Amino acid sequence: MKKRSLLSIVLVIAVSGFIFSTFYSCKPAKKNIGLQLYSIRDSIMRDVPGAIAKVATMGYTFVEPAGYGNGKFYNMEPADFKALCEKNGLLVLSSHTGQALPDSASWENTMKWWDECIAAHAAVGVKFIVQPFMGGEAYRSLDTLKRYCDYFNMIGEKCNSKGIRFGYHNHDKEFSTQLDGQTIYDFMLTNTDPSKVMFEMDLYWTVVGGANPVSYFDKYPGRFELWHIKDKKEVGASGMMDFPAIWAAAAQSGMKYGVVEVEEYSFDQFTSCKVSCDFLNEAKYVVMPM
Repeated sequence: MKKRSLLSIVLVIAVSGFIFSTFYSCKPAKKNIGLQLYSIRDSIMRDVPGAIAKVATMGYTFVEPAGYGNGKFYNMEPADFKALCEKNGLLVLSSHTGQALPDSASWENTMKWWDECIAAHAAVGVKFIVQPFMGGEAYRSLDTLKRYCDYFNMIGEKCNSKGIRFGYHNHDKEFSTQLDGQTIYDFMLTNTDPSKVMFEMDLYWTVVGGANPVSYFDKYPGRFELWHIKDKKEVGASGMMDFPAIWAAAAQSGMKYGVVEVEEYSFDQFTSCKVSCDFLNEAKYVVMPM
């Protein structure tokens, strides 16, 4: 009996020690951070598989391509690009693409392009398609801007039918330009249907345009389902972005996913992207659940 009791005690201690050491040696859960692949635009065009493999080692969990064309992603079939990303532990969650507002002569071809585009994006598994531009006339004519809003509502309805959300990504001019006393970005938010069009706010370009992201979150709650997390160079490096205040209003904004984009670099493209991911993973105020 004594030997059996002693053995039981030893086993209990051993198991308890294992649980204790396992629990306290676990690393914090990785945050759900995406990378806009325009950030590595030079490298990915030279070697798509190699670039995707490098992104996977940085701590990112999904990617947002900017290389869709002719039914393919970076010249790869949707199924092949999806398989490449998933092999590296990455999802293809959103994508940048689009077409300028068509005239009557090009309307039919543009709608056909969109139908093929949406089908390709459904095949690659995205949840969001984001158009990151408008034609120059939209910044000069309120009538043209209104027609863009109607056009985006229509494309959003097409995307909805395939289980995809459609959205628009801003730059600075949407905030710094007014037409008939109306700021372009406010006009777009007011004249698009929230059920058909969401917004991917580029935080950096919003600030450069002279606006406060939090003010927009308060004024138009729930409209900003994606964020482009950006800075002058690497995320968090410039000091000009009040990220703690922005994150405090994340729920109000409606943000579901955050995507890093790096356009200028202090280092090589991959190092700058990793530094940006590390900053977000280490910042205690950044909450981006898996």
